[in-house]
Amino acid sequence: MLFRKNTLLQEIDYNNLPRHIGIIMDGNGRWAKKRGLPRSAGHKAGAESLKKIITEANKMGIKYATVYAFSTENWKRPKQEVDYLMDLLMDYLVNAEKTLAGENVVIRAIGSRAELSEEMQRQIIKTENFTKDNTGIVMNIALNYGGRDEILNAVRNISKDAASGSIKTEDIDQELFDRYLYTASQPDVDLLIRTSGEQRLSNFMLWQVSYAELWFTPKLWPDFKPKDLHKAVLDYQNRGRRFGGV
Repeated sequence: MLFRKNTLLQEIDYNNLPRHIGIIMDGNGRWAKKRGLPRSAGHKAGAESLKKIITEANKMGIKYATVYAFSTENWKRPKQEVDYLMDLLMDYLVNAEKTLAGENVVIRAIGSRAELSEEMQRQIIKTENFTKDNTGIVMNIALNYGGRDEILNAVRNISKDAASGSIKTEDIDQELFDRYLYTASQPDVDLLIRTSGEQRLSNFMLWQVSYAELWFTPKLWPDFKPKDLHKAVLDYQNRGRRFGGV
């Protein structure tokens, strides 16, 4: 695998990459405020950072990435900002067919789609279908997503299937539960990255990050560069993962 000269890349063990990374892309608003710009400018800069980081993760050989784009709680933000975010996400999905799809990226949206506009729902299906046969990194865009809602949704569907007799209650275990999550068939998150200095999960992938290594940086998301991703992966590789053992 060929890369530009970079000492961090040379230190990375490509046989020990995190299979699945989660990213809480925090700090767009603060990035804009520091520059005397509207919050929308921060979100736009953040979208550009996302393209660069996903492209880099794909080049490195990371197989899955889930990015927190819009939470179930984000509807509480001012309507103008929510409307802008939805327009930006729509543009991102449309442009991804031309850019990230060309990088062999598989694009999926996870979260509840019922509250999204019909236009957004149609575009999600279009983008997913356009990229489903790619063989590179799978990028899950967590859109109208909440970790608690995902777990409750799984419980409801398991209950329905148990009531109909298609599954037996005694067969419900962690492996079966995984199959009812938005990330069914994907590995759990190995490395969770959060930018902007905040150190909390914010209702993100509560089941999947149970044994994830957490990596926090004070950098605001629009300032997060590929070299920062390399630092996070190197730090991950230098940790001892025991999963409750010794």
